[in-house]
Amino acid sequence: MKSNVLILHVLVASLLVILSAAQDFDFFYFVQQWPGSHCDTRRSCCYPTTGKPAADFSIHGLWPNYNDGSYPSNCDFESRFDPSEIEDLICEMQTDWPTLACPSNSGIKFWSHEWQKHGTCSESVLDQHGYFQAALNLKKQANLLQILMDAGTEPDDRFYNLNRISTAIREATGYTPGIECNVDEDGNRQLFQIYMCVDTSGSNFIQCPVLPRSRCSSRKIQFPSFEGEEERTDG
Repeated sequence: MKSNVLILHVLVASLLVILSAAQDFDFFYFVQQWPGSHCDTRRSCCYPTTGKPAADFSIHGLWPNYNDGSYPSNCDFESRFDPSEIEDLICEMQTDWPTLACPSNSGIKFWSHEWQKHGTCSESVLDQHGYFQAALNLKKQANLLQILMDAGTEPDDRFYNLNRISTAIREATGYTPGIECNVDEDGNRQLFQIYMCVDTSGSNFIQCPVLPRSRCSSRKIQFPSFEGEEERTDG
């Protein structure tokens, strides 16, 4: 009898550990970045070996987060990125999730970093293929460039009201985005990254429990062009 009770306690404890691991984050940030803003800074910017990316928002990552604003990272060092696991997604990722890091590369290093730092923290919900597929699916659901252009906000180097950008996305998707700015070489605040919140399945947009720091210190921010941008090198 005592042994049966002990076994039951062990099973319950094991189940609690599994459930805890499965719920080890509260939501995802799905982050898209504008390549013109990434390149229009003092940071080096190189086009991938597959060629210059399209003038469109590209995926930065799908990041597990907690409701208090903190986040887990590097949750499983034994789970290495394996390109063969996402072989059927590579072409789509080269288009929608390109790297701008220097020196020019295929994107494998970028995707490996995203999996190791963020993807491994959602392994209880999404395997490696599922993780990258989820991000690609989310991008299809939120065509940010089209949303902004339909609202008269274009990547033409002009300055736009920050609230106008946020409102356009909220009205199109039903959810308020987080907007992050960076600073170009002339000191202008510019539209850099847009955060949307996603449920723990990685499938559905939700209202953000907490928004990231915007780093947008002015009401008007620049939406820089990307077409015609000169490639920067390591030097």
